[in-house]
Amino acid sequence: MDSYRDTARTVDQGNKMLMEAAPETMGAFAALYKAASADGAIDKKTKELMALSISVAIRCEGCIAVHARAAARHGASEAEAVEALMVAVELSGGPGTVYAGKALEAFRAFS
Repeated sequence: MDSYRDTARTVDQGNKMLMEAAPETMGAFAALYKAASADGAIDKKTKELMALSISVAIRCEGCIAVHARAAARHGASEAEAVEALMVAVELSGGPGTVYAGKALEAFRAFS
């Protein structure tokens, strides 16, 4: 579905505008993201699956689009994405199922 690609682009454009408007703060945020998502004891793919699951739990559609894209780019399989999403459902109940479905649709759009 193209809407998740559009959503991810909108998030990217918003972040670019914010970087221009508040370079110090957004630069710090970008550095935090880079450090937190870097390979370490946990690889980037797994970290993006974690971020996707958290995005579902906090009900952030822009976050879902961006982290679904990143998880797919880092080689996550649909089975891995579904398992991560089920952790979000476990912790967020019924509303989690609504956003987990959206996240699976987003993941499929980027796969």
